[in-house]
Amino acid sequence: MSKNTISNSVIRRLPRYHRFLGELEANGYVRISSRELAEKMGLTASQIRQDFNCFGEFGQQGYGYNVSALRGEIGRILGLDRVTPMILLGAGNLGRAIASHIDFRSKGFELVGIFDASKEIIGRKIGDITVSDISGLDSFCREAEPKGAVLCIPKEAAAKEVERLIGLGIKAFWNFTHYDLRIDHADIAVENVHLGDSLATLSYRLNPDSNVC
Repeated sequence: MSKNTISNSVIRRLPRYHRFLGELEANGYVRISSRELAEKMGLTASQIRQDFNCFGEFGQQGYGYNVSALRGEIGRILGLDRVTPMILLGAGNLGRAIASHIDFRSKGFELVGIFDASKEIIGRKIGDITVSDISGLDSFCREAEPKGAVLCIPKEAAAKEVERLIGLGIKAFWNFTHYDLRIDHADIAVENVHLGDSLATLSYRLNPDSNVC
C-alpha cells in the first residue's frame, strides 16, 4: 500500500501501538494475539489487524504477534530507527520545557540547536545546548543541515520564520504556534500542537450535560 493512501487515523495510532508494545515487552511478554492487544488498548481485534495490514503481514495464524519484532517493525515504519537533526525556535517557558523533558532521540530526532531573539535568553544553557541568537540561524542550518524544527515562537513571527526555515532545508515542523502552516505550505510535514484546544476538549468531555443540542 502506498504511504500516501494510508489514513491519518491509522498513522496516529502507530505511536500508541509502539508505546503499548514497549510496555508489554518490559513486562516480559513474548507474544500477543490481536484480541489480547485490542483488550489492553480499548480497540477491536479487526481494527488492529486492518491497521497492521496497511504495512504488511506481521503476525502468524495461531501464534499471534511477536511483541519485540512487531515493536521493531512499527518503530522502523515510524522512522525511529533513524536520527534526524532538529532545531528549536523560542526558548521561553514552553521551549525550555520541551527541550529539557522530551526524549527527542527515542522519537527519531536529535535536538542540535536552540534559538531565540531575546538578549536575556541568548547564551543560557538548556541541557547541553547553549541558546543561540536567531540572527545566526542561516549559517547554523547551512552547516548542521537540520531537517526538522520545533516552533515555540509567537504566531506573528511564525509565518516569516517558516518561510526562512523552508528556504534553509527544513522539511518537518512540530508547531506549537497558532499559525496553521498547512494553509500556505501543503507540501511539508507538520504536526500542529494546540494545548489550549486540547484543554477545551477535556472540558467538553468533563461536562456532558452541556453538550446536548
